[in-house]
Amino acid sequence: MPFVGKTIYLDAGHGGLDSGAIYKDILEKDINLSIVKILASKLENLGATVYLTRYGDYDLSSIGASSRKRSDLYNRAKIINESDADLYLSIHLNSTTSSTWSGAQVFYDDVVEENQRLATIMKEALKTKREVAEIETMYFNKRVKKPGILIEVGFLSNSHDRYLLQKDSYQEEISDKIIEGLKQYFNH
Repeated sequence: MPFVGKTIYLDAGHGGLDSGAIYKDILEKDINLSIVKILASKLENLGATVYLTRYGDYDLSSIGASSRKRSDLYNRAKIINESDADLYLSIHLNSTTSSTWSGAQVFYDDVVEENQRLATIMKEALKTKREVAEIETMYFNKRVKKPGILIEVGFLSNSHDRYLLQKDSYQEEISDKIIEGLKQYFNH
């Protein structure tokens, strides 16, 4: 059981009124949550303690917040910071105006020194050609003081990625690759 004693927080990006990227009736928030639930189940079966920032279709904004989005992101960061998590993963989908971009990409910030190492390991596990990128302006990631990364698992704007991302078998495959990355990270 490779993850016994490890606590992992999984953040399914967006939720509630915030759908994230949209293509016709396909919503980023739904795919993010589906992948996170698969990943959580697999990690728990391997001995990890896993928490999710959301378990359903809702956001974490405070009632009466002047900016619902900022409040949601602030509260996500707060619950991860107040936890005993060893790390967090924030799962998202990418989207651009060009349909040619495809594949996973991993982003990190420099708030925690370990983030770049985790991002590099995860890039290799996901077998993506897209380079690891440092993010400097992401509100959520700059506020989390635990090791962690943001993983864009594919492009909703790319027809091939979009087709795959909707398939349970592909979501399982993505989860397995992420788990391999986590095994490598914790074993070094």
